[in-house]
Amino acid sequence: MTQINAAWTRPGSLLDLFFESFRNGEGGVARLLDHLVIVTMDPAAYEGCQAVHRHCYFLRTSNGVDYRSEKMFMSKDYLEMMWGRNRFQQTVLELGYNFLFTDVDVMWFRDPFRHISMAADIAISSDVYMGDPYSLRNFPNGGFLFVRSSAKTIDFYRAWQQGRWRFFGKHEQDVFNLIKHEQSAKLDLAIQFLDTTYISGFCQLSKDLNKICTLHANCCVGLGAKMHDLRGVLDVWRNYTAGTPDERRAGKFQWKLPGICIH
Repeated sequence: MTQINAAWTRPGSLLDLFFESFRNGEGGVARLLDHLVIVTMDPAAYEGCQAVHRHCYFLRTSNGVDYRSEKMFMSKDYLEMMWGRNRFQQTVLELGYNFLFTDVDVMWFRDPFRHISMAADIAISSDVYMGDPYSLRNFPNGGFLFVRSSAKTIDFYRAWQQGRWRFFGKHEQDVFNLIKHEQSAKLDLAIQFLDTTYISGFCQLSKDLNKICTLHANCCVGLGAKMHDLRGVLDVWRNYTAGTPDERRAGKFQWKLPGICIH
């Protein structure tokens, strides 16, 4: 599932790039769109979703926030949106469903599921990956997150929600980082941090196009900056997929660097 507001659903905006990445991907990744639920935060986003996708859900909220416009990073409305997303994920787990959440600014090029361990209760992408997938020294990013429904993960989410008030003013990703040691020990929780070679982002960029599965426009503030750099990413990917096997193996294709955020 992913989550959007009206600012991200306008024609030519991030939702279009998100879909394009699947459709230009390899190994049948486009088939995953049939299983994608788009959670919308406002009526305009819901209407826009219904025009382009079969599985749309309108998440009604009672916090008085108008979600139609872009929410600037760490603003009050941004924090409300992110913590509301986190609470909705908890509800999905409480209903007994596993889920994979992806931000809509994640480009999908190959199926990432084979990189998610069957032993992991939670598998989360990394802003900074240190080399050991089960080391709590890795820095998490909640923009790509797989969670198995269980008593342990539901309890983790409850502690995560409580952390909003323990660490008031922090967003949910920072709170995850602050509670990961105590909660993984308390709950005997296996947290896998995903290797940025495969599940990558602008924070720690994979430059091996032969291995990359997803690419997240993280460490990047502002819709315009994300759009600029992700258009460049998709241009390079299209050229890569049109290349010969020899050209691809030789590493002829590389990201356009630097961009506004990508480097």
